[in-house]
Amino acid sequence: MENLVAEIIGTLILILLGDGVVAGVLLARSKAQGGGWIVITMGWGLGGAVAVYAAGQCSGAHINPAVTIGLASIGELPWGDVPTYLGGQFAGAFIGAVLVWLAYLPHWEQTEDPGLKLAVFSTGPAIRNYGLNLLTEIIGTAALLVGVLAIVANAAPGESGLTPLLVGFLVVGIGLSLGGPTGYAINPARDLGPRIAHAVLPIAGKGDSDWGYAWIPVVGPVVGGVLGALLYQALWP
Repeated sequence: MENLVAEIIGTLILILLGDGVVAGVLLARSKAQGGGWIVITMGWGLGGAVAVYAAGQCSGAHINPAVTIGLASIGELPWGDVPTYLGGQFAGAFIGAVLVWLAYLPHWEQTEDPGLKLAVFSTGPAIRNYGLNLLTEIIGTAALLVGVLAIVANAAPGESGLTPLLVGFLVVGIGLSLGGPTGYAINPARDLGPRIAHAVLPIAGKGDSDWGYAWIPVVGPVVGGVLGALLYQALWP
């Protein structure tokens, strides 16, 4: 139960601050409207750092099924614990998305483009090519796992309390360098939980939830997470 609650809280914070910054940049009449990609990546990175600070001492703050499955694949987490982690992550992501919807409630009706409303909740490709979009998500998530494992392996950040902040900067870096093609989900819960929220919430003029693309930000990060964890284990035994 401790791990479940910690993952719910951590992932909720990640989505509240991450989807929240996207809403601020994209929705009409927001004071942050037009802030741009750097603002979005910084919001996701800082949201990730706060989420890790919030949940790290309890569950290790995976807040990402790709991290959980990647760690299990190299023996760093018992497979029996995986369902608990994943359940907390998807639940937290959904709740966080609902809170973003509530926080920006007057702005949905003011925003005409349904694509912008969907983009608040979930990722989408700049150029729709499922094979290449999948590859981008695999590469980005593999980089995330290698980076996270490398940060955690160093004692100094852990002793100084800087590990969550460095993980946040890693997320910013991946977003700036690899986020352009797909919006860098690199986290199945981050995309699928809010996408479900988009589908069920009474969002004014929302359009469809693009379920044809929805498997990419789920499968790609899971594959990339496992490959990244295995790569780190092979190169830094």
